[in-house]
Amino acid sequence: MNENKDQSAGNLQRAIQQEQDGRDAAKPDKRASKPPVQTGSRSQPAPPLPAQHLAKPGIEAQMELQPRFLAPDYCGSGKLAGMVAIITGGDSGIGRAVAVLYAREGADIAIIYLNEHADAHETRRYVEAEGQSCLLIAGDVRDQGFCQQAVSQVLDKFTHIDVLVNNAAFQEHAESLLDLSEERFDLTMKTNVYGYFHMAKAVLPHLQRGASIINTGSVTGLQGSKHLLDYSTTKGAIHAFTMALAGNLLDKGIRVNAIAPGPVWTPLNPADKSPEDIQTFGADTDMRRPAQPEELSPAYVFLASPVCSSYISGIVLPVTGTVGG
Repeated sequence: MNENKDQSAGNLQRAIQQEQDGRDAAKPDKRASKPPVQTGSRSQPAPPLPAQHLAKPGIEAQMELQPRFLAPDYCGSGKLAGMVAIITGGDSGIGRAVAVLYAREGADIAIIYLNEHADAHETRRYVEAEGQSCLLIAGDVRDQGFCQQAVSQVLDKFTHIDVLVNNAAFQEHAESLLDLSEERFDLTMKTNVYGYFHMAKAVLPHLQRGASIINTGSVTGLQGSKHLLDYSTTKGAIHAFTMALAGNLLDKGIRVNAIAPGPVWTPLNPADKSPEDIQTFGADTDMRRPAQPEELSPAYVFLASPVCSSYISGIVLPVTGTVGG
C-alpha cells in the first residue's frame, strides 16, 4: 500500500514537472531582449559596448566610450571639508570619480598613479575645477620606499592626511591555472595586496582619530572568477585585510572599510578583455549593464565621511548591479 502511495506521489510530481516544463519551453527568452535597468536620474551606457582593446595599464583618454565620472546630479555639502585624501590609481576610472566627488565635498586630493600622465593631469584639472588643490605623484605602489616618499610629499604640501583610498590594481585574465606564471602572480599580488599594505603602513603614523582607510575590493573577491584566478585571490585578501585592519585600528578611532564593485566601465577592463568580450561587459548582471564610475563614487564619500559613517568599520560594501550583491 505504501509503495503504491509513493508511486502515485512520484507520478504526481512528474506530471506537475512536465506541465511546468511545457510552460517554460513555450516561454520566450526575455533576458536578451530586456533593456538595461536604469535607476538613476539619467540613463547609463549599456551593451553592446565598443569593441576595443587597450594597451596596459590602460589610458582613459583612449577609450572610445568615455567613462562617466562627473556625477552632475551630486551636490556637495562639505562632508569632507578641510580634509586631505590620498587616492592610489586616482588618474582614471573609479579613482578619478572619487577624486572629483571628494573635491566637491571640500577635500584636497593627492593622486598616486603609475605612468598615465595625460589621464592624471586631466583628473587634476577636474579636481581644481571643484575649487580644491590636487597633487600628482607618479610611481609604483609595489615599492615600499616609493609609498613612504609619496606620503612625505603629501605631508609637505598639505601637512596632514585624513583619508587613504587604496584603489590601484592590475588585472589580466587567464584560461587556466597553468597559464599563470609565478612572475604574473607576483605582479598581481604585489600591486593589489602589497600596494595596499605599503600605503596603509606609510600613512598610519600620520592618521588621527576620525581618519579612514577605504580599500577597493571586488565582486570577484566575494564570488571568485574562473578566468581571474590571481586577481580574485588578491581581492579576497583585500577584503580580509580590511576586516582585520579595522579591528586593529578601532581603538585609535580610525575606520577601515572596503567597497566591492561589480563590473565598472574603466580602462582596467578594455585593457584586459578582447574586443569581442568587452562588447558584452556587464550584461550578465541583473541590471544587464556595467556601472559607470560616477555610480560608485558616492559610496566612497559615504565611507570617508565621519558625518555619514562614524559607526561603520570593517565592512565590505557590494556595489555590483545584482540583487543581493
